Amino acid sequence: MRFQIRRAINNIYTAFSLDDGITYTARIKGKVLRTEEAEYNPVAVGDIAIGEPYSSTEALITSIEPRKSTFSRWNVKREMNQIIASNQDQSAIVVSSSSPPFRPRFLDRAIASNSGCPVLIIMNKCDQGIDDGIGLYKDIGFPVFYVSSLTGEGMDNLKAALSGKITAFVGQSGVGKSTLINALAESSQRTGSVSEKYNRGKHTTNHSLYIERPDFAVIDTPGVREIEVPFEDVRIVQDAFPELGKAECYYSGCLHKGEDGCAVPSLLENGSVSEERYESYLRILQALEDRKPVYLRNRKRI
Repeated sequence: MRFQIRRAINNIYTAFSLDDGITYTARIKGKVLRTEEAEYNPVAVGDIAIGEPYSSTEALITSIEPRKSTFSRWNVKREMNQIIASNQDQSAIVVSSSSPPFRPRFLDRAIASNSGCPVLIIMNKCDQGIDDGIGLYKDIGFPVFYVSSLTGEGMDNLKAALSGKITAFVGQSGVGKSTLINALAESSQRTGSVSEKYNRGKHTTNHSLYIERPDFAVIDTPGVREIEVPFEDVRIVQDAFPELGKAECYYSGCLHKGEDGCAVPSLLENGSVSEERYESYLRILQALEDRKPVYLRNRKRI
């Protein structure tokens, strides 16, 4: 039987059967799911799982179908990748202008943590103003939406972009992601406020949740204060920086780190690539290179 995972809390999963339409409480058979790579959570919201019911309401998961897309992060404590959402048609990264303040490098890392599907950027709380820095991402080619869940501004355009798709919503704590989802999906996710002392968000959503509406579906994910890029292959990061694709370097495998024959310096000079984005790219690569070698990591699955 095939299931779609719709909630995951402490290795207990809400699994919607794609065969009989029944929602089951599911667990992993044998407690350990064998996967090719060690992951903090081998089963994630959005996964298509294979398993069998053992009662009218409970089931065991035996395997996971290959994922077509993911949003992941590096779990620093466990030293392994953590899948936040999977099999989404697109990922929506929610930011705000002033409360909490817009952080371009956070946005760059979030974009680089997405794989296999397009990225939308949503500037929420636009009633509080719009940070000029978001214009760079629009110029690069990322779809940017300016919305306010308080006033309703821009909501119709955003709903049109969600229509017929599964969208994973991710963002920094306090940007109003869950409030925005409540307005879009008429749901009742718990919401919080921004710390006045530190002007940063407080965690409210503590697990990913699949919310289905008649014309679209969303995956609400936990807000984070920081995010680390998960991938081991530094070349994957380049997908998050499409402007670097304009570089006609001498070597096809150029990592754009200032190697001989690298054309990025000329793009920086003529303004085709922003210095801020390039610095962000280099920082991500350095963070990946500084990680502990695989053989020294804690590879224990949970």
